[in-house]
Amino acid sequence: MSDPKIEPLIDIGVNLLSRRFVADVDDVVERALAAGVVAMVVTGTDIDTSRQAPKLCERWEGCLFHTAGCHPHHADSMSEADWQQLETLFDTSPHLVAVGECGLDYHRNFSSPDNQRQVFARQLALAAKHRRPVFAHLREASDDFLAIVKEYRPELVGLCVHCFTDGPDVLEVLLDLDCDIGVTGWICDERRNHALTQAIGLIPDGRLMLETDAPYLLPRNLPNKPKNGRNEPCFLPHICREVAKLRRQPADAVARITTENAMRFFHLNVDEESDA
Repeated sequence: MSDPKIEPLIDIGVNLLSRRFVADVDDVVERALAAGVVAMVVTGTDIDTSRQAPKLCERWEGCLFHTAGCHPHHADSMSEADWQQLETLFDTSPHLVAVGECGLDYHRNFSSPDNQRQVFARQLALAAKHRRPVFAHLREASDDFLAIVKEYRPELVGLCVHCFTDGPDVLEVLLDLDCDIGVTGWICDERRNHALTQAIGLIPDGRLMLETDAPYLLPRNLPNKPKNGRNEPCFLPHICREVAKLRRQPADAVARITTENAMRFFHLNVDEESDA
């Protein structure tokens, strides 16, 4: 089901608490480990997933870590009680490695742009307070996103733009802000990866990380796709090879540098020789 192993990999963004993983999440983790994905960062997209993540990480000590935050789609429903619960997680979960997924998404505007901006800024302040990096979401909102990040960036220990899909112009501004860049299977979709393919070779080695965003974004050019259409972290080696091809680097080199970057960015203590 997965590619042959290359160098150990880290998936910095996987939605293991999605309903699509409820029935077999442990099998999914085992397949990822068998494929050489030695660690995964479980994405908290709202209060419920952020609260559920610590228990899952405890079950997979040393290979699962998590973020906690509010995706821009859920900004309208964020209450003061939710903020208090989010704050509590920093004191109770040793596996909490970043704030997020947070940011701006004007593509569908499931929450109002005003609320998105307010909730994003408040999460950046939370990240600064607790000295955690930020796992950020950006879609069709570059100007407002960059304006908010510029205000908070001096106080932040780090910020990764997850599932980066833009071109060289946006990349240049993000790099000037000392941001890291997460690349998903979007790079494998020839219908919509044109901007990203122009930017992928311009990302410095020290700023690149890899992610699946599973169960979403199943790589379009993946051989023998699963019939259920579900993406899994065990497919990260395929994404790594695609990135390596476009960057004209060996796949093992891309695996090595992205793993080192993820360990640095999230302060992970990972056994790279772990196996399932």
